[in-house]
Amino acid sequence: MKVLVLTGPESSGKSWLAEHLQQRFGGELVGEYVRQFIDEAQRDTCYGDVPTIARGQLALEDAARTRAPTLLILDTHLLSNILWSRTLFGDCPPWLEQALLDRHYDLHLLLSPEGVEWVSDGQRCQPELTERQAFFDASRDWLDRQGQRYEVIGGSWSYRRDKAVEAVERLLEP
Repeated sequence: MKVLVLTGPESSGKSWLAEHLQQRFGGELVGEYVRQFIDEAQRDTCYGDVPTIARGQLALEDAARTRAPTLLILDTHLLSNILWSRTLFGDCPPWLEQALLDRHYDLHLLLSPEGVEWVSDGQRCQPELTERQAFFDASRDWLDRQGQRYEVIGGSWSYRRDKAVEAVERLLEP
């Protein structure tokens, strides 16, 4: 099983690319639990929700891992939970980072905010490019510090799609 993660700031194409990659290569796609949580709660999140959201994301990921698809595509993982918790609340439950490090990921596609417009969807909250760039930089810093394999994906929508497809083709090469 190869595990692919799409990560980076909001409105950079993670969900769109994840769906495209799943249609192209098959495998199993795990979405963002936080979206489901917000839809059900019908309110903004608070710091007390962070552990519930993280456990929900892990449960989805771990259930998919037990099914051992050839390709597991994660629309996000705990890195987003960690960075959002720090961004929104100035703190993060300490167990999240270790839970993230306890799992193996073969490749992260780190999506850049540059080259595409921010799109409001009722849950997003960083319309300014500087905010999204800071989230991108924090993501890259964490991936570098932890020695995680990643490729930066930027540019237009079609360029992102093409580069993501090429990255997954390389990942799946025997």
